[in-house]
Amino acid sequence: MTLPATARDLAVLVARVAVGAVFLAHGWQKLFTYTVDGTAASFEQMGVPAAGAAAWFAALVELLGGAALILGAAVPVAGALLVVDMVGAYLFVHAGAGIFVDQGGYELVLTLAAGALLLVAVGAGRYSVDHLVAGRRRAAVSATA
Repeated sequence: MTLPATARDLAVLVARVAVGAVFLAHGWQKLFTYTVDGTAASFEQMGVPAAGAAAWFAALVELLGGAALILGAAVPVAGALLVVDMVGAYLFVHAGAGIFVDQGGYELVLTLAAGALLLVAVGAGRYSVDHLVAGRRRAAVSATA
């Protein structure tokens, strides 16, 4: 069964906002609650290579990428960067701890990576900045043709 276009776009919107909100909150936490220095120290303790650079990357990608998902702006790029971020979290922090998050496992990382990857594949949907920009671009091309 395939959903009607409006229902599909609403589902993409809800998923985008939900996944984006979680990423945005984690980026905010890394930048403003723990601070980048605190995040870097934590990353270093966990054995993350280049902990300072990784802290900046994770904080900014999660904050800005989460905001981009919520707005539906540059979703394929933001989603891909967020997948890279989560692959790093899996490989360097969570892989050896099993699946359950209460034991330091990868269930949240896996779920967020899968959600971001799905948005890379399906795009932002009709209710997004990406759709608005693409529509304007199509109109401009049609006007010049």
